[in-house]
Amino acid sequence: MKNILLPTDFSKNSKNAIRYALQFFKGETCTFHILNTQKPTGYLTADMLYSTPGTSVYDSILKENKTELEKMVRFCESISENENFTFIPNIDFDDIEAAVNQTVARHNIHLIIMGTNGATGAKEVIFGSNTIKIIRNVNCPVLVIPEGYAFEKINSVLLSLNYQNDVLQKSFEVVLNIVKKHNAALKILDIEEADIVVSPQKNHTEAVFKKHGFERYTIKNVPAPLAISSFVQIIPIQLHAMVTRRKSFLDRFIFGSESSKISYATVVPLLVLHE
Repeated sequence: MKNILLPTDFSKNSKNAIRYALQFFKGETCTFHILNTQKPTGYLTADMLYSTPGTSVYDSILKENKTELEKMVRFCESISENENFTFIPNIDFDDIEAAVNQTVARHNIHLIIMGTNGATGAKEVIFGSNTIKIIRNVNCPVLVIPEGYAFEKINSVLLSLNYQNDVLQKSFEVVLNIVKKHNAALKILDIEEADIVVSPQKNHTEAVFKKHGFERYTIKNVPAPLAISSFVQIIPIQLHAMVTRRKSFLDRFIFGSESSKISYATVVPLLVLHE
């Protein structure tokens, strides 16, 4: 049984990510932990002044969130009636980063699935602040779903590697499990940027994926965002996986370097794995 964490702010984007998650794990036995967080500093004095006598301040502040969370659970149940899914709602009166870390540890979460942006995300922002916080600071694989992306059968998975640092085998095994589940082809893209000292691990990746089979490509002396964008325009994929340090390479990958000024706008779900 898999434990999957679905953070939600009840936005259209987070609901779409949850819908994708249910399609992604169709046919499996899963427990989905649906998490809504409320920042301690996000409430108003009026919430305290007009709270119902006999209830706690927290209950007053979170009443509306609880109602929305119940609606979300009912929505999930309605679109997965024939699946062996369990939905557990949870509200945490904490910063999203701390709340997600606690939930991952408490429930042995295998994967976090969330949208690129939340309710407050501007259209010009590619990755929302909450998404970036979780990717950077939570030691758990994160699958990020682009805004408005509808689930497509996963026929091909791209794994991009820059070999800047050592990659743990467990990260590769997450990708292997996905391609096996969906019977997908695996494309491995080696990105060798001009300013990066490469730590060769090609033999390591070949050992992990040898039995499944894969196609290998190499792009040299091109910034990672441009290399990825060019690749996915030529070769159709339904999921892109990358292994990264929680901050350094991620920042360069998404926002680009000062010299290149390139940002990465993912057009397919992005699976971020940590070293």
